[in-house]
Amino acid sequence: MPRAIIAAGHPDTAAAAATVIADGGNAFDGAVAALAMACVAEPVLASLGGGGFLHARPAGEAPVVYDFFTQTPKRKAPDATLDFRSVRVDFGDATQEFHIGRGSMATPGAVAGLCAVQDELCRLPLGKLLAPARRLAEQGVEINAFQHGIARIVEPILRADAAVLALHASPADPSRLAAVGERVPWPDFAAALAQIAQAGPALLHDGPWAERLAADCRAGGHLTTTDLADYRVERRAPLGLDYRDARLHLNPPPSVGGALLALTLELLAEASLRGIAFGTPPHRLLLAEAMAATGELRALLAPGRAPDDALRATHRGRFATRLRALGLGAGGPLFRRGTTQISIADADGNLASLTLSNGEGADYVLPGTGIVINNMLGEADLAGGGFHRWPEDTRLGSMMCPTLVAHADGGWTITGSSGSNRIRSAILQVLVNRIDLGLPLDEAVAAPRIHLEDGVLSLEPPVAEETLAALAARWRSPHVWRAQNVFFGGAHSVGIDAAGHLHGAGDGRRGGVVRAVP
Repeated sequence: MPRAIIAAGHPDTAAAAATVIADGGNAFDGAVAALAMACVAEPVLASLGGGGFLHARPAGEAPVVYDFFTQTPKRKAPDATLDFRSVRVDFGDATQEFHIGRGSMATPGAVAGLCAVQDELCRLPLGKLLAPARRLAEQGVEINAFQHGIARIVEPILRADAAVLALHASPADPSRLAAVGERVPWPDFAAALAQIAQAGPALLHDGPWAERLAADCRAGGHLTTTDLADYRVERRAPLGLDYRDARLHLNPPPSVGGALLALTLELLAEASLRGIAFGTPPHRLLLAEAMAATGELRALLAPGRAPDDALRATHRGRFATRLRALGLGAGGPLFRRGTTQISIADADGNLASLTLSNGEGADYVLPGTGIVINNMLGEADLAGGGFHRWPEDTRLGSMMCPTLVAHADGGWTITGSSGSNRIRSAILQVLVNRIDLGLPLDEAVAAPRIHLEDGVLSLEPPVAEETLAALAARWRSPHVWRAQNVFFGGAHSVGIDAAGHLHGAGDGRRGGVVRAVP
């Protein structure tokens, strides 16, 4: 049996985890090494200038969530002074507006987070965990087709600043993005990792990097040395939920992704999916109705606020009414943004689900480090009430939800997803596929997904004509995509079966790979 199993969004990310685990590390050593490597191998999706969450379950202990997501500044700079710019990105079928600049930067937490996890859960020294990423940054990551495609999508953002473009540009022709197969060295980032290994998080939170970042924010930004010095990694008990015969451990408030996912599953528990085939009208209609009810509740919540009991009860009642109207009631006939995920389980029973995000980046590289700082204050879903109206000195809410599932037979599923607003729907469908429909992990991750947002129901193919007709009767003009797409998230997942065997599933929508450590 392998020593560990890793699922991640890039071969080098998974390889970094495998290297340190083979050298005596555990799942958490692997998570730290993979986090650092993702910043090199998946630079559009991950950065040490962002933040995230590690959902950790040390063998034989209770799960705990390490919250190192971004924090709002303590004081707002005047709107008129802000460097806050709009950039429109073309996704092919649609365009989306993003906001970048120093005025979009929240206090980053990734450096503090990786150092806290290493100090409390890991076996190996920090320098050894960061070494694989440092070596690859020195020689340059070889650009693969998926990462090249992501860079092309956000090219207007990458081109908004020369220092950012340089991190993605072809060494042969700095005026264009690196092509598939080219290598782009990051010597400044390699040096920055070496410095972090020696000095730890103080560099960014109470040292020369903090002073430089705060100085640059005096012209156009909010961040100060006090914001950086006062940042703390939070350790939280997960949000627990019993669903069918499984026990789910979700990301708790102030992030809202876990609470909303819990509500969606509570709604689905009102109707049985047993005996329903994947992709049939009842299956798709149930998912869409539950997504709709949860989406309505999401629109009522301020950023970071979880639904209280009264709101949850109200929406359960509304959902039950919808089910009865559609003939889907319990017991009745059933006819009816830049993020990456890393999941690891080891043979000792340590479990790690890590989700990391930098937004799209703020169009700012911390000089001399190669670290792109986040643009979380420019994220529309986090703005709540309009840009520059965020509450001061508050941990930002997030849809990210690294998830651990304890099955009744003693097995585990470790999952999570990237994908902005699609995070919740991607995780939901992996869980339903596993728990309700009994699909193996690889099929549960690969199965075609749906997503409902702003009244538009999007579906991955194939979709049977009967199912499409049933959905069209309820939702206006369902949109069937031409193929599986990055839009629907990236739920790189691993599992432990009842016999203790390890297995994994990389999500092909986002370059997913699985790596076993012999």
